[in-house]
Amino acid sequence: MFRRVLTVAVTAASLAACSATTSQAPQGERVVTLVTHDSFAVTPEVLDAFKAETGITVKTLASGDAGELTNKLVLSKGNPIGDVAFGVDSTFASRALKEGVFAEYASGEASKGAQRYQLDPPNRLHAVDVGDVCVNIDVAGVGADAPKSYADLADPKFKDKLVVEDPATSSPGLAFLLGTIAEFGESGWQDYWSKLKANGVKVVSGWEEAYTQDFSGSSGKGPRPIVVSYASSPSAEIGDDGNPRTKALLDTCYRQVEYAGVLEGTKHPEDARKVVDFLLGAKFQADVPGQMYVYPSREGVALPEAWTKAAPLPEKARTLPASQVDANRERWVQQWRALVQG
Repeated sequence: MFRRVLTVAVTAASLAACSATTSQAPQGERVVTLVTHDSFAVTPEVLDAFKAETGITVKTLASGDAGELTNKLVLSKGNPIGDVAFGVDSTFASRALKEGVFAEYASGEASKGAQRYQLDPPNRLHAVDVGDVCVNIDVAGVGADAPKSYADLADPKFKDKLVVEDPATSSPGLAFLLGTIAEFGESGWQDYWSKLKANGVKVVSGWEEAYTQDFSGSSGKGPRPIVVSYASSPSAEIGDDGNPRTKALLDTCYRQVEYAGVLEGTKHPEDARKVVDFLLGAKFQADVPGQMYVYPSREGVALPEAWTKAAPLPEKARTLPASQVDANRERWVQQWRALVQG
C-alpha cells in the first residue's frame, strides 16, 4: 500500500552516492535517469514498450519520500542527480519551483487532464497523479453513528478512536494537518487539535504503523476504527460479499497532486522530455491506479472496477495555495508539535 515518510535531513555524502549511481551507462545507449520517491511503481512491460518505441532506457533512482526527494533535488540543482524527477507533491512543489530545480517544457500530453492541476505558467511541472488524503473508518467498528466531518472527530462519542500520522515525519500526516488548517483557518486549527488531543487522538510516526497496526479495518485488526489514510484505501478492503469494509470520509480530504518535470541542467533534455510525455501518456496513466494506488491525472482513464464502488475521487477536496504552504509549513509543524506532543 502506498505511503510516504518524510525525512528532512539529507547529507552531502548521500547525494554524492546518488550521483555516482546515475553516471554509468554503456556507450551509445540512451538512458534517462528518473529520480522518484520510494513508492514509484510501474509494470515492467509498460517500460519495455516505451523503450521499444523510443530506444530510451528509463533508469529509476528512488530518493525517499516527497520531502526527501525535494530536498535532494534542491541540494543538487546545477549538477542534477538525474534527468527527470517524479513525485514532488503539491505540499513541496513551490519550494522546488522557487529554487529553480525544473526546466520549462510544455508537453503536448499536458492538455489531456494534467492541465487541471497546473502550478506555474512556464509549465515546469506536470501533474501525473492525484492521491487525496482522507479520514477512513472501519464501518463495522464505528457503528451506525459514524463521523462525517473534521468536527465530528472531536466529539466524545469518538474518544480514543482516531489514529493519525505525525506531520513532521509522514506525508499523509502533513496533509491531514493542512486539511485542518484549511478547514478551521489560522485562528482555529490549534483549538481544534487541542480538542482532538483531549479526545484521545493517537499519533504515530507513519502511515504503515497507523493503518496496518492501529486501524481495525485493515488486516492488522488494530484497536482504533478511525485512521488518516487515502481516498483509494477502501478499494483494498473489499469483503467476501463484494462490499468495502471501510469508507473514506469525503468531507475530510486534502488534495495531494504529484508532479514530474525535466531537471534543469540535464545533459539529455530531448530524451528527458520524451519521458515526461510518457508519464502523462495513456499507457503509463492506465498503469497508475494498480501500481501506486492513486488516481491518474489524465482524463478518461478507466479505473479498476473496485475503485468505482469503493474509492471515488472526492469532488471537493481541500487545498491550500502552494505558496502559503511553503511559507508556513515549518512553523505550522513546530506549533503542532508544541501543542500535541509538548
